[in-house]
Amino acid sequence: MARRWLMKSEPDVYSWDDLVAEGEGTWDGVRNHRAKNNMIAMARGDQLFFYHSNTGLEIVGIAQVSVTGIKDPTDPDGKWACVKIKPVRKLARPVSLKEIKADPRLARMELVRLMRLSVSEVLPAEWDIILDMAKEANAPMRARSTDS
Repeated sequence: MARRWLMKSEPDVYSWDDLVAEGEGTWDGVRNHRAKNNMIAMARGDQLFFYHSNTGLEIVGIAQVSVTGIKDPTDPDGKWACVKIKPVRKLARPVSLKEIKADPRLARMELVRLMRLSVSEVLPAEWDIILDMAKEANAPMRARSTDS
């Protein structure tokens, strides 16, 4: 069964629009062991929320893991992992961290509990709640045309 994830990026460094413009991005530079282990656990086709950190503090889109098992090209020692992702679609409306924290059903979400973790797992119920908050509850989870 496919798993779901959340990946954080500072939009002034690498934004949703940057991913859309590239068509496929390499998620590298992660230097946290738990985040690395999450990327190692990813499978091709797993979907993820794309989260703008620092500026915005909101989930803005859905992407999909396209390539796994890559050594991080920014790591000269070869200890760190990375993956490639492709955009699936922009959310109908962004979901802010403030909204997520205000919903008691999401109190155990890694995004809330482990604020500094840049790559976290999203449980199926959490995924559905956030899609509902984004007005996406009935949207099919297959890749659709990407908009920016």
